[in-house]
Amino acid sequence: MRTKYNHWRDVPAASWRWPNFSPEEIACRGTGEIVVDEAALDALQALRTAIGSPIILRSAYRSPAHNKAVGGAPQSKHMRGEAFDVAMPNHDPFRVEQAARRAGFKGFGFYPRSDFMHIDMGPARQWGDPFKLGVTRFSPETPPARGALAGSRTMAGGGLAGLGTAGSAGVEALKSGMAEAQGILEAALPYVDALKWVFMAMALCGAALAIYARYDDWKRGQR
Repeated sequence: MRTKYNHWRDVPAASWRWPNFSPEEIACRGTGEIVVDEAALDALQALRTAIGSPIILRSAYRSPAHNKAVGGAPQSKHMRGEAFDVAMPNHDPFRVEQAARRAGFKGFGFYPRSDFMHIDMGPARQWGDPFKLGVTRFSPETPPARGALAGSRTMAGGGLAGLGTAGSAGVEALKSGMAEAQGILEAALPYVDALKWVFMAMALCGAALAIYARYDDWKRGQR
């Protein structure tokens, strides 16, 4: 059964039975018109259920005027509400294709450069460049183990630099306090100066180690 409405807001809520999609998603992007093709929407819902994750539609129904404006085929199934352009990010295109075939779709257009797949209710045919096999798409980064992170050269260098900076600041504060004390404490000021330079050297060494570690990781392709 196929029903046309002048605007997606005119679709009776009680008649809409596709829980993962809304009339607005299916409607023409240019005019707001919508054709509700129940068989096509049943297949789309079956595809969504099989995949088990959200589907983003780049295009569904198109009015003839909008179809012409976007360069659609003169007999495009989009104008009958029987076609959908499914965005592929975060989906395995091969799994989507197999699930779509099982759901009842027969026409397939592959657009890997634009990262979407056209599916329609038929007749059986396909076009476009197939998505490449073996390409890892949006692979999640695996965070390093907590122990490995704590022992990394970058962390060690950063820790050393921080310790040196904090120590140098502490020595400076101690020196200021001693300068205001009585004479016996003033005799220790040269030794405090030496300690300050030790901490400053630690800070510089730590910063250098952290910078080298990041450069070495980048050179090895780890960053």
